[in-house]
Amino acid sequence: MSSFITGQFPKRRLRRNRVYDFSRRLIAENQLTINDLIYPVFIVEGNNITESVSSMPNVYRMSIDILLKEAEYVAKLGIPVLSLFPAIEPEKKSLLAQEAYNENGLVPKAIRALKKEIPELGILTDVALDPYTTHGQDGIIDEHGYVQNDISVEILVKQALIQAQAGADIIAPSDMMDGRIGAIRNELENHNFVNTQIMAYSAKYASSFYGPFRDAVGSAQNIKGGNKKTYQLDPANSNEALQEIYQDLSEGADMVMVKPGMPYLDMVRRVKDTFAVPTFAYQVSGEYAMLCAAIENGWLDEQSAIMESLLCFKRAGADGILTYFAKQVAEWLIQKQ
Repeated sequence: MSSFITGQFPKRRLRRNRVYDFSRRLIAENQLTINDLIYPVFIVEGNNITESVSSMPNVYRMSIDILLKEAEYVAKLGIPVLSLFPAIEPEKKSLLAQEAYNENGLVPKAIRALKKEIPELGILTDVALDPYTTHGQDGIIDEHGYVQNDISVEILVKQALIQAQAGADIIAPSDMMDGRIGAIRNELENHNFVNTQIMAYSAKYASSFYGPFRDAVGSAQNIKGGNKKTYQLDPANSNEALQEIYQDLSEGADMVMVKPGMPYLDMVRRVKDTFAVPTFAYQVSGEYAMLCAAIENGWLDEQSAIMESLLCFKRAGADGILTYFAKQVAEWLIQKQ
């Protein structure tokens, strides 16, 4: 502690500032606002479709017409960004993930519809191949099942360009292939998408907390108990994550993502302290499902537990949080105004 703090109890009573609500608010070091929220949604082909995700209470897959109604409400709440995740029909999945760069595919259609109807809402798109591959991996596999880096990057670049051409504001590669940020940035520059931002999932760990998400996008059955340890980070490592972030920033990333969230708050702080760049965290599906289960059983108070879980991201240094609670939290924050 600083040497100039010399007061001792009882002259210095640290609880004094905590006595009243007004003083607790006055000295709060961090605040959670609607501007900190990114709202993820799952989309499917068709019309008037709303499908519940069994492992994620109150989360749904929705067709584009339903998405537009949801997005209109999200924009009215003031949430800055909506993130799209597709659940692709099984017959459109393939070994080479060709559907990922179909200009008339589900994601480009959704982007165009959103930008036409709600242009002020920021659109963030996932760049990864796992929703599009028959095996559920984030890249193209060889005969041994190993995910090949360079050929995967070639397809990711095509996917990113299609999304940018459709009107995506932020491209978010979540695949963890080496060199994909530089390749995507070059392609965007070559096609004059100079203001399309890249949010790199730079510190994405091979975590056990992704299960419900894989249910939502329909890749759980494809991966069939496999893992992604040859390209996602080992949960034991933090220095390696800093190397990944340094490389992505040097290749042209505008902001970086730590995923998962609460189990990796130490990484959020290390990233912010080391690089001082826009840093985001993903409160992933497993975290969401655990909180929902505890709340449903009456073990946690809903509002206070959710708000605390998100405030801790801000305390750790996150500039924003991608969370399935975003809409609910925005409603609570508006009520408090």
